[in-house]
Amino acid sequence: MIISRSPLRISLGGGGTDLPSYYQQHTGFLIAAAIDKYVYITLHDTFVTDLIVKYSKLERVAEASQLEHPIIREAMAMLEISGQSMELTSMADIPAGTGLGSSGSFTTALLKALHAWRKNLVHPAELAEQACDIELNRLHEPIGKQDQYISAYGGITCFKFLPDGKVEAWPLKISDETICDLEDNLLLFFTGYSRSASAILREQDSKSKVADASMIENLHFVKDLGFQSQRALERGQLNEFARLMDVHWQRKKERSGGMSNAKINEWYDLAMGNGALGGKLIGAGGGGFLMFYADNKTKLRHAMSGAGLKEVRFRFDFEGTKLVNS
Repeated sequence: MIISRSPLRISLGGGGTDLPSYYQQHTGFLIAAAIDKYVYITLHDTFVTDLIVKYSKLERVAEASQLEHPIIREAMAMLEISGQSMELTSMADIPAGTGLGSSGSFTTALLKALHAWRKNLVHPAELAEQACDIELNRLHEPIGKQDQYISAYGGITCFKFLPDGKVEAWPLKISDETICDLEDNLLLFFTGYSRSASAILREQDSKSKVADASMIENLHFVKDLGFQSQRALERGQLNEFARLMDVHWQRKKERSGGMSNAKINEWYDLAMGNGALGGKLIGAGGGGFLMFYADNKTKLRHAMSGAGLKEVRFRFDFEGTKLVNS
């Protein structure tokens, strides 16, 4: 049996500049961190000729081209795998649609398992680019490249998205002490809302394509915040990093009316009044997880728990997409 896993992620600065409609004209930059919450793919041969695929649905088909699941269908087509006499199952620590990059993690974990079945060695950069090719080019999703790259690489990583489509990646130059402080003081709370990122990202994508002045200015500003966040983190200035998170969130809300809602704003204000120094909604917006940097974790946890939000504790993942069993 082949088992692969791929980490989910949080964004630490510059999110939104990884969409082609922006970086093809202006170059994108962001910082992302992989966390120890995973998407898993299991793959093994069976004694029946059909392809059996289990996710939130069960599919049993004669070959991969007949699958309804678009990512699995396209990944198998990319690697020229018919899927006959194969059973494939996906599982996740956290459900999809919660802003932690589950689609990109799913795609890289799937490709890693299929490459292992093919007995191929694959570099993280190649794995990420193949995942991007499936989601952006073959399926025409209006998304960026952040999720595929950070899940493939892992760690706390800086990415530059160049106009020609190439991606430069390097680890954030951050001290062990700062890593520990981030792990201790960054808190994630689930809002209870799950949503598809496509609608919000499609609005950003369409405005960027027509060079909408307010959208481009917003993304320029957010990219600069990413560089400022890089400097703050590398200097260990975590209070400044928290302040930049708050500035980022206030500007991020301007991109779309669907970015937030009255309840999310209420929870955000509650957190900022109870121990949080800064925060933002993770992902494209509209739901998922609120993340805060806290100087009083106990007070913040008490306030958010009282408001009915569940905390998900995490540590960083420095392995990226990997085989657990092959």
